[in-house]
Amino acid sequence: MEKITIHINGVSLDIELFDTPTAREILKNVPFSSKAQLWGKEVYFSTPVDVEIEEGARDVVEEGELAFWVEGQCIAIGFGPTPVSEGEEIRLVTKTNIWGRALDDVAKLSTIKPGDAVRVTAAE
Repeated sequence: MEKITIHINGVSLDIELFDTPTAREILKNVPFSSKAQLWGKEVYFSTPVDVEIEEGARDVVEEGELAFWVEGQCIAIGFGPTPVSEGEEIRLVTKTNIWGRALDDVAKLSTIKPGDAVRVTAAE
């Protein structure tokens, strides 16, 4: 099982990669850096990855699932409701490719601020 690590301003998340085209492209492009953005309780950041929408893409995700917003070329990590959520669900702006799962508690992302440095690396 392949893994990567996402580091954002002192928070590190180890990510288990699923066997998907998006996960393979992300792995091919590590390491890379970005800047964190927030949308409700979602952290997202741009990547050098360019993929197509995959079968099974969805806009409602489970806490800990890693999503890829195809149109924005961004990784999205939901850790609670967003402006388009209904109730407590984690709803992203559009359907996204689900490509991995955090092995750590994504609630730690609540400390992240817009503009925080992001570094995505191979897991150690």
